[in-house]
Amino acid sequence: MDKRRPELLIPASSLEVLKTAVIFGADAVYIGGEAFGLRAKAKNFTPEDMRAGIAFAHARGVKVYVTVNILAHNADLPGVEDYLWELKGMEPDALIIADPAIFQMAKEICPEIDRHISTQANNTNYGTYRFWWELGAKRVVSARELSLKEIKEIRENIPEEMEIESFIHGAMCISYSGRCLLSNFFTGRDANQGACTHPCRWKYFLMEETRPGEYMPVYENERGTFLFNSKDLCMIEHIPEMIDAGIDSFKIEGRMKTALYVATVARTYRKAIDDYLEDPGVYKKNMPWYLNQISNCTYRQFTKGFYFGKPGDESQIYDNSTYVKEYTYLGIVEEEKDGLSCIRQKNKFSVGERIEIMKPDGRNVEVTVERIVNEEGTEQKDAPHSKQVLYVGLDGGKAEKYDILRREEM
Repeated sequence: MDKRRPELLIPASSLEVLKTAVIFGADAVYIGGEAFGLRAKAKNFTPEDMRAGIAFAHARGVKVYVTVNILAHNADLPGVEDYLWELKGMEPDALIIADPAIFQMAKEICPEIDRHISTQANNTNYGTYRFWWELGAKRVVSARELSLKEIKEIRENIPEEMEIESFIHGAMCISYSGRCLLSNFFTGRDANQGACTHPCRWKYFLMEETRPGEYMPVYENERGTFLFNSKDLCMIEHIPEMIDAGIDSFKIEGRMKTALYVATVARTYRKAIDDYLEDPGVYKKNMPWYLNQISNCTYRQFTKGFYFGKPGDESQIYDNSTYVKEYTYLGIVEEEKDGLSCIRQKNKFSVGERIEIMKPDGRNVEVTVERIVNEEGTEQKDAPHSKQVLYVGLDGGKAEKYDILRREEM
């Protein structure tokens, strides 16, 4: 029996990041509009950008899924209906939905667009999968609390043509399938409406009820305790087991991440999946490279989540809430002009610095910044953090359109 060929599904927070995901190896990209998705703080897509992104992806054989996965209140429904009519004209490949009312509206308004059931719907058993299949869903995203053994049992008890999507990499939520009330309780911003303030990453103290205002630290070590702070999921070492479980789509979390993060995870997982399908021996041999590359973007230490059973303390980070950061995102190449690379700058760099060109094919080319010229044609010694368009001369390699420029942090 041939190995199941999984889809690599990459997040995108903006049109720029969507293009990066497509160029760096995505089979499909998931995005959100300006409303009705669960990442309200992300840049998200204007209608114009969404049309452009769908056209860009489709021209390169890549699918686009749009999130409409809030848990709607009464006041949301008229706006959702208008939004679905707008999406109908854009022709994305699927809508990601959690709310049954929104699912039914999508089925009536745009039945030609596939409907995928979000992890927010708490999809933990094959009966739930069959329920959604019979209502017309093509795919269900598994709850993050499932083991690979449970997912394999689901695969054995649902139609062969029904698709299973599961997370393979990215941030984990402290609450069951992401249904968290902490943000709403503390700040009035509803995580289930896309406005999560991530209180699971905050530092907490203990206060005894008869002594208000006396905050007593709770120490796991000298830096304190972060009670709810999960490590990030990373399953790059277990692609064979995920394929064997019958998963159709490997989903990367991160619709608020930069193009550097997206390029890193897309490129690394693309190569790992392709290597395994072509030759498991090559996949095993290249594992040190995958692990090295996947750490080249921000992350929070890694865990296997629930895939091999309920995790213990090893899934939590108790001593800090910060990301590990090994590289700084300097810019993305938009075009070449007169021997210079036109980049959209993201962070500061200077003439004489050694930086890297990150290429979609897996190469990292170390170069020296020789020149920096602004849009007015004025030479600069450095590129201050003003996020401008710059023309950069590089010695030691060529930066082409869609390449990423980055700097290693010591």
